Amino acid sequence: MADSSGYESVICVKPEVHVYRIPPRTSNRGYRAADWKLDEPAWTGRMRITSKGKMAYIRLEDALCAPGELFAQAPVEQYPGIAVEGVADSSRYFVVRIEDGSGRHAFIGIGFADRGDSFDFNVALQDHFKWVRKEGELAREEASQSSVPKLDLGFKEGQTIKINIGNMKRKEKDGAPAAARSRPAGSGLLPPPPGVKGAGSHPTPGAEAVQPPSTGTSLHSTLYFFIALFLYSTPLLDFDLGPPTVQPSGGTSGDLWGDFTAAPSSGSSQDSFGPGWVQF
Repeated sequence: MADSSGYESVICVKPEVHVYRIPPRTSNRGYRAADWKLDEPAWTGRMRITSKGKMAYIRLEDALCAPGELFAQAPVEQYPGIAVEGVADSSRYFVVRIEDGSGRHAFIGIGFADRGDSFDFNVALQDHFKWVRKEGELAREEASQSSVPKLDLGFKEGQTIKINIGNMKRKEKDGAPAAARSRPAGSGLLPPPPGVKGAGSHPTPGAEAVQPPSTGTSLHSTLYFFIALFLYSTPLLDFDLGPPTVQPSGGTSGDLWGDFTAAPSSGSSQDSFGPGWVQF
């Protein structure tokens, strides 16, 4: 049944196709191209496949005529189907059901010399009816959705809505928005190491790179600092009193350690040790 709606478009064109007279089918095994007289085609011409709405049309035209005189036409309502069938022994031959304007029909065989042409013929019909199935599914979905009552989500007269977007309206004391706050200089950066001057600064001649003690100095470091200050600022005591001289006891032997043979009495004074000794 032809579909008069829509416009007609060409989906495939092949410049050469062979038409064969086929014998009646004798069994349910399908058609075999080996039973045809493949070396004696009944007609050779051009093939065009057009689509109009859900229908596809296989048109066999005379290639010698400029506008293309129609030799036969096969309307295709579905594929695969009875209108186009493949043979059992080859992928380059098909059986097509042709019709005339009076409603009569006949089955003929068509074949392509190039296997790529038969592949394009097959894919063109598959793509068309795949699109037809998708269109039918979308139409059914729209029909099912239209039967469901739609919710009225529009605003009624005088109805308002309030939206709160976090801290967008928060401002500082001077009236500037919070997003426009200037980031403090050096924020997020580590301080430079001691003794390193900033970029672009030039040292003053004769200036000493002495850094004051930081506030986090430990107690031991502070004590060491004051001890060093005290030692460097106070003159050292002179404890060098010269080598000790020991006077030998009167008239005895010349042993220098003779005075140490006996401990001094408790009543002895400092003078008994000699002038080079100091008693503690």
